[in-house]
Amino acid sequence: MASIGYTKDHEWIRVDGDTGTVGISNYAQGQLGDVVYVELPAVGKTIGKGQEVAVVESVKAASEVYAPMAGEVIAVNSDLEGAPAKVNEDAEGGGWFLKIRIANAAEFADLMNEEQYKAFLETIEE
Repeated sequence: MASIGYTKDHEWIRVDGDTGTVGISNYAQGQLGDVVYVELPAVGKTIGKGQEVAVVESVKAASEVYAPMAGEVIAVNSDLEGAPAKVNEDAEGGGWFLKIRIANAAEFADLMNEEQYKAFLETIEE
């Protein structure tokens, strides 16, 4: 069964074995507004935890997407290039950004689970 973890920067990673699928949270896409462009990393790129891995642009702002865990990019969601609004429609599902081969599974322990993330959101929402 896949486990999901969240960062304070509103990224999520769904871990299944040694593969992690990365995207931004529903909260993040709501704050951004209508997503108009997504810049994805190259497959094969090695990324460190906390390193910028993608850029998402909306009608309001551009924002960096940071890696919740270190690894090698093994896939990107090329559907987003032609249909970036998928991020708004299904941020924590079909609007995923990239998949990585996880370098250090222990990093998952640093992430918030869904309940912790919801509690974190309550501390920042107006």
